[in-house]
Amino acid sequence: MSTFSRRLRTLVATGTIVTVALALAGCGARAGDGTPGAESAAPSCVDTSGDTIKLGFLNSLTGGMAISEKTVSNVLHMAADEINAGGGILGKKIKYIQEDGATDWPTFAEKAEKLLTQDCVAAIFGGWTSSSRKAVKPVVEKHNGLFFYPVQYEGLESSPNIYYTGATTNQQIIPAMDFLASKGVKRLFLAGSDYVFPRTANAIIKLYAAKLGIQIVGEEYVPLDKDDWTTQVAKIVAAKPDFIFNTINGSSNVGFIKAYYDAGLTAATTPIISVSIAEEEAPAMGHEITGQYASWNYFESLKTDTNPKFIKSWKAYPNSSGVTSDPMEAAYISLYLYKALVEAAGSFDVDAVNAAAKKNTITFAAPEGTVTLDGENHHISKPGHIGRINANNQFDIVWSSDKFIAPDPFLKGYDWFPANVRDQLVKAAG
Repeated sequence: MSTFSRRLRTLVATGTIVTVALALAGCGARAGDGTPGAESAAPSCVDTSGDTIKLGFLNSLTGGMAISEKTVSNVLHMAADEINAGGGILGKKIKYIQEDGATDWPTFAEKAEKLLTQDCVAAIFGGWTSSSRKAVKPVVEKHNGLFFYPVQYEGLESSPNIYYTGATTNQQIIPAMDFLASKGVKRLFLAGSDYVFPRTANAIIKLYAAKLGIQIVGEEYVPLDKDDWTTQVAKIVAAKPDFIFNTINGSSNVGFIKAYYDAGLTAATTPIISVSIAEEEAPAMGHEITGQYASWNYFESLKTDTNPKFIKSWKAYPNSSGVTSDPMEAAYISLYLYKALVEAAGSFDVDAVNAAAKKNTITFAAPEGTVTLDGENHHISKPGHIGRINANNQFDIVWSSDKFIAPDPFLKGYDWFPANVRDQLVKAAG
C-alpha cells in the first residue's frame, strides 16, 4: 500500500471526515495543486488586431487518457469550424493551436504556460482528470488567462480563471446516489483510480451514503496508469455488494472490467454504476457490458430539440468516433459558451469576459437542453440522467432529475455536508 493510500484509509467515519488534509494533499501534487504565486500577471500578449483570434486546445492525445480525450479534442475542432463558418467570434475566425497533455500533469502545466505566454491564446480548452485541471489552474491564475474545463469532477472549486461545463458533484454524484437509493441499494463498494477526483468524490459519497442508509462495504484504488484490478476485484467478490460505484478513469477501466468478468461478476448479480464510461468507451471495454449503468448529464439517446442536429454533425465530421458522449458534448458547449461570453463583453479581455458573466444571463441551447451559466461560480445548470447500457452500447435512460440542477460546487445547500468537512476537503484538494 502506498503512502498516499495509507493517508486515505479513513476519510469518513460515521459522517465525520478524518485526516483529510493529509489524505488529499498528494493528489496531482506534481504540478500545481497549490495556490498560484503572488506575483502579478504580465500584460496580456493576446493580439486582437487582425481577423483571427488564437485559442488553445489542450488534450491528452497519448497515454492512458487518450482513449477518452481524443474525442474531446476532435469535437473542439468541429465547434471551431462551425463557429468560423458562422462568422467567428466578434467577426474574428478562430485559429486553434492543439497541444498534447500526454496524460502527464506537469506536461499540462508546461503546455498551458506555452499557450498563454508564447502562443498568446485568448483562452484554453481541454483537460479531463482533476489532476490535469489542477495542474493548469495556477498557470491560468498567474497569467490571468482563461481555461474551459469540460468534464464532470469532484466539485469544491471555483476560480475566476476557469469555466466548468461538465457536472459538479451535485449534478452527477448525488443523482447517482439518489438513483441507487431508489433501487433499494443497501451495500455499496467504491472502486476508483488513485487521484484527486475519485478520492474526493468517494469522501462525499460516504457522507451521503450515511444519510441514505447505504453501507460502504469496501473501497479500493489503482493508479491511473495501471490496469491490473485482480486483487481489488477479489475483495469486491468477498464483500458481496449490491452495487459497485466506479470512479475509475481512462484505460484502467478496461483492466477493471476484465477482472470483474474473470471473477464471475455480472450486471445481473453485481451491477456497476460508472461516472466515466460513456458511449465511446463502452465498446472499448473488451467485454459486452450490457446492463451496466452510468450517471451523466447527456446521452446520445437523449430526446431534445437540439440533440439530433448535434449527432448528425458529429457523425459526418472527419475523425468522428461515430458516437456522441457527455464529455465531448460538454467540450462542445465550452467553445460556444466562450463565444457567448466574449460577445456579451464585446471584448476578448479576461476581466471584461468575467464581468459580462456576472452582469448578463448567459445561456446556450446545448444538445442536453438550454444551459445557464452561473456568473459567480462559473458552472452551468445541467440535467441529471442515469443510463443503462444496451446491446448496441447505447444508454437507455432509466432515471432523470425532474429539472435542470443548479450548480452547487461546494454543496452548501446540503445539510449532510458540514461546513467543517467542506473546509477540510477544499484545503486538502488544493
